[in-house]
Formats: sequence, C-alpha cells, structure tokens
Amino acid sequence: MIDIIQEKLRSYDAANALEEENAVKEILQEIALYALWRGDFFDVALFQGGTSLRILHGLPRFSEDLDFLLRAPDPDFDWSPYLTVLADVFGQLGLTLDARPKAKMDSAIRQALLKNDSIASQLDLIFAGTGKPRTIRIKLEIDVNPPAGSGEDATYLDFPADYEVGHQDLPSNFALKIHALLCRGFLKGRDWYDFSWYVAKGTAPNLPLLRAALIQAGPWAGDESIAVNMPWLKDALGSTIAGLDWKAAAEDVRRFLRPAELKSIDLWSERFFMAKLDRLVPPPGLNANA
Repeated sequence: MIDIIQEKLRSYDAANALEEENAVKEILQEIALYALWRGDFFDVALFQGGTSLRILHGLPRFSEDLDFLLRAPDPDFDWSPYLTVLADVFGQLGLTLDARPKAKMDSAIRQALLKNDSIASQLDLIFAGTGKPRTIRIKLEIDVNPPAGSGEDATYLDFPADYEVGHQDLPSNFALKIHALLCRGFLKGRDWYDFSWYVAKGTAPNLPLLRAALIQAGPWAGDESIAVNMPWLKDALGSTIAGLDWKAAAEDVRRFLRPAELKSIDLWSERFFMAKLDRLVPPPGLNANA
C-alpha cells in the first residue's frame, strides 16, 4: 500500500527537501484524519485550526499539528481508543506508527503524539539523509472544554479512501484564530498569515463564539461585560498589530510556504496589516460600526 503514498507525494512536485518533508507530514495528517473517521472520532469532535484550513480549504501554507475541539465538553475524554485505531490503519498501509497520549499539561487541552521513523527511508526521500532514521512527528490536540457557539460543517475527502470530516465552519474557525491573535502569549506568524487569508476570502468572524472564548480564557477571562462588536474588535486587533515585530512574524511562517508565496511576506508590516484590518467584514446583517 506504500505505492498510494508515493503517488500522492508525486502530486506535490516538491522542489526541495523542506517541501518534501512538509508534503510527507501532510500526507500522514490526511491518513490520520481518515483513521480517526474510521474510529468514529468525528461523532464527538470537530477538526479546526490551520491544518483544517490547509487540507479542507486550500490555505497555501503547510501546517504542523492536527487541532480539534469536542462537540460538547467532556473532562473525561481519552485519546487512547482513537490512537489504537490510528496505529491499526497506518499498519494496513505498511507504516509503523508510534501513537501515544501526552501527559496532561492543561486540563482543557489533551494532546497525543504520532511518530513514524520509517516512511522517509521507505520512500527514499531527499530529507531522509543517511545514518540515523528521520522521524516525522505530528501532534494531535483537542480542546475538551470548548467555548459555546461554534458552527460546524462537513467535507468529503478521498485520500487514502473516501471519508467524511466534521469540522468547524470558517466563521467559527476565524473567531478562534482571532482569540489566538489577541490572547496567545507569544508571537506566531502563522496566525497572522491565516488572518490575512481569512480577510482575503471575505470571511466574517463568529462574534458570539469569539466573545465566549475571550470570557473563558485570556486577558478578558471572566469579564461578562465585554461587548465584542466590530468597533471593539478592530480596536483590539489594531493595538496588537501596532506592537508586533513583523520581521520575526514573517520569519516564523517562511518555512511553511512554497517559493511562490515567499515574496508576499516581504510586505508584512504594521501598515500592511492595518490595511488588512480595514477590510475585515462584519457578520451578515451586522453593520461594521455596530
């Protein structure tokens, strides 16, 4: 079955070792999604985050992790049964997978790690090199206490076989991306790349979900008086944009882009993202000034 992976890899037409490695990671991510579907995971969870944008909506950057949230809070959620299915499905495709849950670093976020150290040599890839086997790692992360108000959708995929993925709709995914932009304790340029992409697509954020997320975690945690409307949002994002090191932000995202996209991040600056912010559209039926 390794031949279907080789065929999929050829479709990426990777130009260098880094692109090749990113492509292999994405192929394994898609197999992992298929395996999770086989294990009925999407009955209880939704796919979200940057990798969902890449795989489901064509976001032109690679992404490292698979992020999910539960459809309903469940503090007893356990990755273990799903990891067993993952290992079985990968085995059916001729790949050995080390899949194990990680220690609980955060009671609301449960992580698991997938590792494979054979695919690079099996496919005779550039980045495999010689000597020590090259290990591919993919982190799974799920929010077991998600904020209320997320919308959802479903998409059919066809690699390595036909299956269906339940996922957040774009306005809800955008809302949680904005929450990360406002509340993450460190700079992650990939967040701002995604913000630019959402704005270019004319996606309006799910403001009720954003408000629920802000009240749940971050600088506004517990502030039930917060009024998350478009003026508030543009002011908060504008303040954040004004205080960032845009050279560092661009450098963070560089390794996830193909050569055709690299030139655009030379534009990154406070002026560039303030212009993006001016184009942020309000939800349907909501005035931009309300």
